Amino acid sequence: MLEKIQETANYIKQKVSEIPAYAIILGTGLGELAAEITDQETIPYENIPNFPVSTVEGHSGKLIFGKLGSKRVIAMQGRFHFYEGYDMKQVTFPVRVFKALGVEYLFVSNAAGGMNGSFDVGDIMLIDDHINLFPEHPLRGKNFNELGTRFPDMSEAYNKELRLLAMDIAKEKNIKLQHGVYVGTQGPTFETPAEYNYFRIIGGDAVGMSTVPEVIVANHAKMKVLAFSIITDLGVIGKIVEVTHEEVQEAAKIAQPKMAEIIRTVVERI
Repeated sequence: MLEKIQETANYIKQKVSEIPAYAIILGTGLGELAAEITDQETIPYENIPNFPVSTVEGHSGKLIFGKLGSKRVIAMQGRFHFYEGYDMKQVTFPVRVFKALGVEYLFVSNAAGGMNGSFDVGDIMLIDDHINLFPEHPLRGKNFNELGTRFPDMSEAYNKELRLLAMDIAKEKNIKLQHGVYVGTQGPTFETPAEYNYFRIIGGDAVGMSTVPEVIVANHAKMKVLAFSIITDLGVIGKIVEVTHEEVQEAAKIAQPKMAEIIRTVVERI
C-alpha cells in the first residue's frame, strides 16, 4: 500500500507545476465548482497509476490543479463510492495520496437527504459530526504507522476553527447555513421512510453515501477537515416524496454557487 501511494504521488508531482496545501472533493452535482478554478492543469483519473475510475453520473473523473481565488488547490471532480464495488482502501486512496503530496487541509462536499424538520431542499449544511453506518471501516486491516496511529481520535473529526470560520463567512455574505450530523450509509438505494426516521432518532440531520470514509482517513493522516452537505431531498415525515438521481443533481447545482463562495473565502482566509 505504501509503495502504491508513493508511486501515485510521484506521478502527480511530475505532471503539475506546483502542489498545493488544500484539496477539495467535489460530490454529486457539485463538479461545477471546478469552473471557479483558474490556471488549470488537469489529469484524468484513468491516467493516474493505481487510481480508481468514477462510474457515477455527475462525477466526471479528473484531478484539477489551479487557483481558487488566490490560493492553489487540488480538486477531485468525481469521487469513489463503496456502492460502486470499490473497497474502502480504494475509496479513500486519493486522500492518502493527498497527504503524501503534502496537503494539510481537506474540504469535502456531498449531496444528502435531510431528516431535520427545519431543513429545506437547497439548504447547505455544515457538517459538525458524523455517524458511520458503513459495513466496512476504511482503517480495517494492518495499520502502517507511517500513515497514522492504530486508534485515531475522532472527537473533532471536523475542525472546529474551520467550522467557526465558515459560519462567520456565511453570516457576512448573508448565506443561510444549516449545521448538523451527517449519517454515512453504503447505498446505492435512497432511504425508506422508516430508515429516515431511524437515522433521525439516532441523532442524524442528513444522510448520504460518501464523505465518512474520506474524513476518517483524513483524520488518521492528521489533516484538517471541513465538510458540507447540500440538502437535495427531504426524509422528514410528511415531506417524503419519490426522488431520482437527476433531481438530486439539479438541486445540488442550484445551491452550488453559495457553497463555492463559502469554500473559496475559507481557503483565502486560512
